[in-house]
Amino acid sequence: PERKGFLVTFKIEEGQQYRIGSIDFRSSIPNFDASSMRSYSRVSIGSLYNVESVEKSVEEMQIEASRRGYAFAVVRPGGDRNFEAHTVAIVFNIDEGPRTYIERINIRGNTRTRDYVIRREFDISEGDAYNRALVDRAERRLKNLDFFKSVKISTEPGSSSDRVVLIVDLEEKSTGDFSISGGYSTTDGALAEVSISERNLLGRGLYGKASVSYGQYSRGISLSFVEPYLLDYRMALGMDVYWRQQLANSYTSYGVTTLGFSPRVGIALREDLTLQLRYSLYQQSITLASAYNNCNNNASNTSLAYNPTPAYIKSVLGGVDPTNSTGSGVYGYGCYGDGESSLPVRKELANGATWTSAIGYTLSYNTLDNTKNPTDGLLIDFRQDFAGVGGDVTYLKSAMDAKYYAPLVSEIVGVIHLQGGILNKIGDQDLRMLDHFQMGPNLVRGFASNGIGPRDITYASLGASGDALGGTKYWGASMELQMPFWFLPKEVGLKGAVYADAGSLWGYQGPTSWSATGEVNTKACPTCGLQYDDGNVVRSSVGVGLIWASPFGPLRFDYAVPITKGKYDTVQEFRFGGGTSF
Repeated sequence: PERKGFLVTFKIEEGQQYRIGSIDFRSSIPNFDASSMRSYSRVSIGSLYNVESVEKSVEEMQIEASRRGYAFAVVRPGGDRNFEAHTVAIVFNIDEGPRTYIERINIRGNTRTRDYVIRREFDISEGDAYNRALVDRAERRLKNLDFFKSVKISTEPGSSSDRVVLIVDLEEKSTGDFSISGGYSTTDGALAEVSISERNLLGRGLYGKASVSYGQYSRGISLSFVEPYLLDYRMALGMDVYWRQQLANSYTSYGVTTLGFSPRVGIALREDLTLQLRYSLYQQSITLASAYNNCNNNASNTSLAYNPTPAYIKSVLGGVDPTNSTGSGVYGYGCYGDGESSLPVRKELANGATWTSAIGYTLSYNTLDNTKNPTDGLLIDFRQDFAGVGGDVTYLKSAMDAKYYAPLVSEIVGVIHLQGGILNKIGDQDLRMLDHFQMGPNLVRGFASNGIGPRDITYASLGASGDALGGTKYWGASMELQMPFWFLPKEVGLKGAVYADAGSLWGYQGPTSWSATGEVNTKACPTCGLQYDDGNVVRSSVGVGLIWASPFGPLRFDYAVPITKGKYDTVQEFRFGGGTSF
C-alpha cells in the first residue's frame, strides 16, 4: 500500500527432467510417407526432452514437405508423458493446413538498404503458398545480417480469405566502422591498427574492409571484399589481398615477409552447413636479423649471449677448425651460440623468395547459439589445401578443428576442443620448413610461440637455442570451464576459466643436409648436417584464465603450468593478448 502498487513475484521450480521414450510419425495426407521425415528429426530416443530441438525438427520437416510439393503441410508435435518412468512419447503429426497464399510482401523502415537485399533472404515470394516455417527462417536471416536494430515479420489479411500480406518492419543501424586500436601480446609485442570497414556497402549488402597494422614484431596491410549473393544465388564471393611481415623475436631467429591474395567462394549447403572453396597465391621470403648476419665467433665478439671461443668449438667438433681465413666462426650457417639460425632457415634464405599456389576448401558445421560469445552448440571445421597448382612447392595439408559448448549449472559453460592435422609430401621435393605446422599455446597453453615440437639441436652441446622446425602431424585436446564472477555485474564482462590441455607435434620432413656453397666454410663443413629432436612426446598443462570483453576489444589472460613436455620445448607460463582485431 505504501507504494500504491503491486509486487509481482514469479516463482520458478525446477521439475523432473524427462527423456524421450519413443518417436512416431503420422500423416493424414494421402500418399505422403510420414516415416521419411525421420532423418529430419533433431531428437532421438533416450536423449533429454528439449523443446527447442522439437521446434527445430518441426521447422525442418515442414520445409522438406514444401519441397516435395506439399506447400500447405503443417507439422504438429504431440507428447504423452509417463510420470512414473519420466519419459515422453513424441508424435509428429503431418496434416494438410489451410490453403493460404502470399499476396504481397511490404517492407517498411529501410531508408538505406535496398529492397532486393531484404527480399533475397526469403525463400518465398508473392504468389507462393504461405509457410510459417520459411517466414521464421527469413526473419532469423535478416537478424543475422547485422544491418538492423530490430526485425519483425507479421501478417495482415489480404484481399480475400485465402490471401495474406507479409509486413516486414525494420529499424536500421550504423554498419560502418572506423577504428583505431592498440594492444600488446606476448607474441607480437606492442601493436597498433587502423581499420575502416562497411558491412552494408552502398546499401547493397556488400562487405569491405581495409586495415593497416604496425607493431614491434608484426606489421601488415590487408584489403577484403565480399559479395554475399553472387549472380543472385546464395553464394558468397570474397577476395583478400594482404602483406604481412613477422620480424625476428625472442622465439625465432628469422623474419618472414608474405605477400599474396586469395579469392574464395562460400556456399550454404544447409542452414548449419557451409562449404568454402578458395585459391591462394602468395610469395614468402626470409630475412635474418642483422646481428645474426654479421656476427663473428672470435674472443672479442660479445654480440651473442653465449659466445664460445674457436678453440672450444674445435674440441667439440672433433678437431675440425671452425674458423675461416678471416677468423670468423661461420660454420655452415648462422653464428655459434644462442640465436643462431638453423640450416633450413639458411637454405630458405639462399633459395630466395618462394611462390606458393594452392587450391583448397573448408567444410563447416555450425550450431552455435552465438558466434561471438557461444554457450551452447557445436562448431566443426575441416579444411584441406593442395599446393602445386604452379608455384615452387607441393604438398597436401589437412586439418580439423572441433569445439563443443554446453551450458552446465549456474551459468557455467563447458568447452571441449579437439584438433588435429597432417601434412603430406607429394613427389620427391622436400617440404619447406615454413610449410610445416608450428605449434605453441594454440595447441597446449603454457608453452611459448613455436615452443612445441621438432627443434634444431645441432649446437645444443654449446648451449645454443635452435629454431623450431615444425612438424607434419599434430593433435590436441582441451577441456575448459568458463564461469562468470557472480559478485560482479554482468556489464563488466569478466569471466574466469580453468582448463587442462594435451597435445603433440612431430614428424619433421624438411631438409636435413645441404652441400656447402657460397657462404659456407667448405674446410669446416663439406656437407652441413642437421641434428634435431623429433620425439612424439605428449605435452600437457593445467591452468586458469581471465576473459574480459573490454571496451577495447576482447582480452584474455592465461597462466598455465606444463605437466609433461619435451626436452627442448620452450615454456611460457603466463600469456595474454588482445586489444586488436584482425
